[in-house]
Amino acid sequence: MADFFKKPIAALMALLLSANLSFNLSSFQKKYADIDPGQYKNVILFIGDGMGYNSLYWTEKEYGVELEMLTRAPIKGFSQTRSSSNAVTDSAAGGTALACATRTTNRAIGVFPQDRYSWAFVAMNLCELAQSYGRMAGVVTTDTNDGATPASFSAHTDDRGNGEIISRQQIEQSNLDLIWSAKSGYVSEEYANQYGWTYLDSTADFEALEEGERSFAQFEGEIWREESGADSPTLSAMTAKAIDMLDDDPDGFFLMVEGAHIDKNSHSNNSEGMTAAAMEFNRAINWAYDYADQNGDTLIVISADHETGGIKVDDNGDFYYTKTSHSSTDVPILVYGCDKFIKDGETIKNKEIARRLSLAMGAEIGEFPQAISIDDYNKE
Repeated sequence: MADFFKKPIAALMALLLSANLSFNLSSFQKKYADIDPGQYKNVILFIGDGMGYNSLYWTEKEYGVELEMLTRAPIKGFSQTRSSSNAVTDSAAGGTALACATRTTNRAIGVFPQDRYSWAFVAMNLCELAQSYGRMAGVVTTDTNDGATPASFSAHTDDRGNGEIISRQQIEQSNLDLIWSAKSGYVSEEYANQYGWTYLDSTADFEALEEGERSFAQFEGEIWREESGADSPTLSAMTAKAIDMLDDDPDGFFLMVEGAHIDKNSHSNNSEGMTAAAMEFNRAINWAYDYADQNGDTLIVISADHETGGIKVDDNGDFYYTKTSHSSTDVPILVYGCDKFIKDGETIKNKEIARRLSLAMGAEIGEFPQAISIDDYNKE
């Protein structure tokens, strides 16, 4: 589009967004002035894609165990999930709420609903916020790198289907210290190396990675299970290694870890796969709990972008799916390392999780959500 049209559209988008952020700021300051979760050197956000409480209770029954993510978390609450456009969110808008503290339209990644096509601004995510404070930041997922949730923490685009754009932004524009995922096909070793990334696609590469190396991983196999079935690490191994790679920064780190296959298996009503994915997700979280116990000054929050499958339980205690799509069911918030992030049993909006995480990293009340001008973003 000619600059003749771009400039007035950008000005209009800037005006609309400025008014919205000003309203949010006054509302946030009034409503949340009494919230003080404290500040933490290290912040880890676990996202169980498609994970409701019933997903976890079904897993416990299937395996005959109690999941440590539940039993070791002293604070448990609920997140209300929706997007700006629908009562039932998709993973793009759900991920954006958790990453950017703003509800956007379904399918959109890291952008404001008032400026979906990034005429003037994009929405800062928690990785970018952490790095603005001098912290290291990373993204680990069992999905592909261009999946909706990892993209929400590392890219900005109007549609989650823009995999090539998302991958290009991750490689060329993001300043993340690590992005580890399943293989998408958009990123080659040569391309990653060109922009200063160490490329990983095997267990040997993974184990040889040294601290200080900026890394982009593309693994094959079922990395969401206890055994990946390929020359690749599992989610729990990636979580442990990612923390080890990031925790030498004296300023601390932010890490997002996604268990994507709770959702993917629930879409096909595959309870065996869903519960196996939840078990591996639990192993990753349990490892992080141990790290927090040993190192202190670490906040761990576990939640979900939405629930998938409409899981219910009958009078005999048997679980069953009621749909193959997402639902509007409230999802878990589990908090480890802080007794003031939420009150036990409290229900908050999904976007409030990111707002409170921003406070835990040192942001002032009302500082987040935050806009990045598209000119500044394109210079990065």
